Amino acid sequence: MASNAPRPRLLVVDDDGAAVESLREIFDREGFYVRTGASGEEGLEVLRGEDFGVVLADLRMPGMDGMDLLRAVKALRPDTEVVIMTAFGTIERAVEAMREGAYDFVTKPLKRPLVVRSVTRAYEKASLKAENQALRAELEAVTGERSLVGTSAAMRRVQDTITQVAQASTTVLIMGESGTGKELVARAIHRRSRRNRGPFVAINCAAIPVTLLESELFGHERGAFTGAFARREGRFKMADGGTLFLDEVAELDPMIQAKLLRVLQEGEFERLGGTQTLRVDVRVVASTNKNLLEMSRTGRFREDLFYRLNVISMTLPALRERSDDIPLLAQHFLSRFAEKNRKEVRTITREAMDLLIAHDWPGNVRELENTIEHAVVLSRGDTIRPEDLPDLVASDASAMQYLTIQLGTPLDEIEQQVIQQTLRLTRGNKRLAAQLLGIATRTIYRKL
Repeated sequence: MASNAPRPRLLVVDDDGAAVESLREIFDREGFYVRTGASGEEGLEVLRGEDFGVVLADLRMPGMDGMDLLRAVKALRPDTEVVIMTAFGTIERAVEAMREGAYDFVTKPLKRPLVVRSVTRAYEKASLKAENQALRAELEAVTGERSLVGTSAAMRRVQDTITQVAQASTTVLIMGESGTGKELVARAIHRRSRRNRGPFVAINCAAIPVTLLESELFGHERGAFTGAFARREGRFKMADGGTLFLDEVAELDPMIQAKLLRVLQEGEFERLGGTQTLRVDVRVVASTNKNLLEMSRTGRFREDLFYRLNVISMTLPALRERSDDIPLLAQHFLSRFAEKNRKEVRTITREAMDLLIAHDWPGNVRELENTIEHAVVLSRGDTIRPEDLPDLVASDASAMQYLTIQLGTPLDEIEQQVIQQTLRLTRGNKRLAAQLLGIATRTIYRKL
């Protein structure tokens, strides 16, 4: 154990004073910080004031016994591991304690190697759980608010809109192509809203058959249809006090559209097969990759529902419209997938990055994410190179990267052709073209 590492923390609880002192001595030599309690009540009082990785408790104690203490520990400190000490005659109760959540049990009279090994392993498990919790919290911080990666003007406008609409209580309609991050935006709106302590419930309206979608949204009563053996709450009830995200709302059946309109207007509905009117307090955020206005005009989507959903609307830019963000997004995904796949990939070569920038990305950010994961898995070193990218990305871009120039062409004309071809490669993005050519953006304007 490193000298600067924190000492493992152990709480020993036993009404046998001699046994307690012996265990304190043993684990002190093993490098543990040890506190003790002479009863279950005393041990619980110590635990209320301090965190411990492991509690080593006797099963048979007057008053609060080991089983009661185990339940109290798991209620108060769920991540603390408990090792039970028991006599041979009470092993069955020790097994019962393990069913209640104890890590292990050791039998009296205690054998030093066995009890040290059991407590040490319990501490290792507790430490691993604490480490995983810290990593999950860190990952949530990275993939939470900051999952909307991008510094382009288009993404700054998206972030500004999220900030403006989050505190309102009205419905929000998020439009954009598939893969642009509509659910990420919906989650960001929820996190920044006054409802952030409530649930965020998402449902993909296109992924659930029409025959089941009504039940998924509004719930059903027992016997409402074949196979409905018990009452089930729907997503609206689950989202009460929070936010319901309706992904691909354009796919809703007309009958369900009518029922949804009523919920949005009145805040009430009935379960499928039921007669009781239920009220909920839910904010609805919907998304679509289709033109709902056009669908409402042609009768394919209820016009009154469209206007009810479209109180506040925002359109997410396609990745090709914010290509300035591609390097940042690529590095973001690179870090995530390198850690996930335990690979030492850290950088992307300039040639590979140029191919990423040149690609059209019809699948938007989701396609870029999959591309980087593909490259990380196939990379042989610590750097992603062009050969690590999927053929579709490399071939699509390479076709635009070559320019044939006849010998004897004046240099100023060659220069113009290179600039024009680069602008075609970047789809008119002069700033990006300047970066690829290694010149200032104002030089592009001057040369044109």
